[in-house]
Amino acid sequence: MGSESGGLDWASDSHFMLPSEEGGAMSAKMELAELPRWEMAVYWFLSFASHLYSFYEVHRFSKEHEESLDREVQLEKGYLIWGFRKDPTDFEWSFWSEWAWQSLLWTLIGHAVVSKLFGVYLPQSRKVILTLYGMLAAWWLLGSRGIAVLMLHLSVSLAVAQLCSPILCWGCALVLLSTLHISSLQDMQRGWYDSDERYYLLLFSTAVCALRCISFSLELCWNPLLVRAPGQQRSSLQFRKMRMFIMQLYNLTAYCFYHPLFYNGPIITYRDFSQQMEKPVCKVSAVWALCRIMRVCVWWCLAELMIHLMYMHAIQNNETYLNILPPWALGGLALAVVQFFYVKYLVLFGVGSLLVTLDGLNPPPLPRCVSIMYSFQGMWRHFDVGLYKWLIRYLYVPLGGSHRGFFQKLISTALAFSFVCFWHGCHDYLQWWALLNWVGVLVENAIALLLSSAPLHHTIVRFLSPRMQRRGLAFISAFSTAMLILSNLMFLGGIHVSWVYWKRVFVQGWSNVALPMVGFLYCFAQVGLDFDQKQSRRQSSTTPSS
Repeated sequence: MGSESGGLDWASDSHFMLPSEEGGAMSAKMELAELPRWEMAVYWFLSFASHLYSFYEVHRFSKEHEESLDREVQLEKGYLIWGFRKDPTDFEWSFWSEWAWQSLLWTLIGHAVVSKLFGVYLPQSRKVILTLYGMLAAWWLLGSRGIAVLMLHLSVSLAVAQLCSPILCWGCALVLLSTLHISSLQDMQRGWYDSDERYYLLLFSTAVCALRCISFSLELCWNPLLVRAPGQQRSSLQFRKMRMFIMQLYNLTAYCFYHPLFYNGPIITYRDFSQQMEKPVCKVSAVWALCRIMRVCVWWCLAELMIHLMYMHAIQNNETYLNILPPWALGGLALAVVQFFYVKYLVLFGVGSLLVTLDGLNPPPLPRCVSIMYSFQGMWRHFDVGLYKWLIRYLYVPLGGSHRGFFQKLISTALAFSFVCFWHGCHDYLQWWALLNWVGVLVENAIALLLSSAPLHHTIVRFLSPRMQRRGLAFISAFSTAMLILSNLMFLGGIHVSWVYWKRVFVQGWSNVALPMVGFLYCFAQVGLDFDQKQSRRQSSTTPSS
């Protein structure tokens, strides 16, 4: 019921009914062949060149309309490149950048110093000290009322978990999450702070803590003896229960207020957190730490460079500009928006993952580049790996997954997407985005089942060489990639953005825009298949044979 691992076949629970990683959505039993080096070089060149040229077109359009964009969104004075302005309209990047320079960067550095000192001199007290530090850092920004709200959520979740009913735990979690959208509570909490930014900080931290509360509660339901207070054998029953509850509350608080992951993530399940936190801290070299810090700095500079050179978010928010963009700039805008989203989370998750690693924990892998994603399943599996594993462990597998028939798989997958939509706010564009992703996953799995059926699979193997099979797979994946980009644009820009792209690419420009686009997406898919193939070989070479 709680397993989150499994095989790589198309029926594996751990992959949302996903097929083998090597071939993505449509290669359930298809062995990928290597293509000639010259052919892969062409795909790499066309992929890289199309990115650069389309980005140049977006840059040129941005400069041509700079004054009108400045009047609309008030472009900020740039500081990374002399003489350039900066697009500040990506709320998430501006929000976290401002808080990083104000306080978060310094509290994270403080966490690293405190963790290192107590890891060396008082390792047995490190968890207690880090919990206290996390609560103090949160109190500094959120205030006593914000901490009270979080502790109320933790206490209610833990109290319901004592009943050892996963259904009640989920019901409690959904009720607590729904309180984030009650207008009267929102107005009251806004009144606690001198700016909306602090309220949003409370909102984000509460939403992330909700995932941790669900993780802790369900682990407790599955294993009621997860936390045992020492020396309680001779105590009275009532005293043992009280001591047990206090110990559980302490562990839940340590889990939720762990400072590197408190505000944003990535998500680590309580099972992994508790097991790894008790282990001795592995020493890392100063050179390794410095290289990781420099890597995060490079990502930050890249994100800033993108919003200095391309006013992508300001253009995206204006439907008039979307309708007059030249075809290359239109494609470049879509690539730029999703690539910026990727680089942004390399920074946000990279900082937390760095500190988590220094503390001796194993963070989830960082997001994979979206330009080599060629399926809906791959996007969910490889972008936010922590959230993906969380969904598998606490939603998809407990609901039955693939063990109770195809219909149960549909329901399990639909409920997983529905929860992600609800957790993000359940706005209308999120509902359409979740529906599109659900349909995308179902279609990809249906094609995988079709291709793996005995008659068709035999025909493919008989009439197509392994290399032609791979080319056919990349061609089919190009259409999946097009829909994946469309769904990402809906998530990042709203329904109106995705509708403009659908109209301009697939309705008005089906001959002069859609066909060349599919050609370039075919190259992207080939690059993605090549990346997966090489990564699979590396994993096979490092895995000892049984």
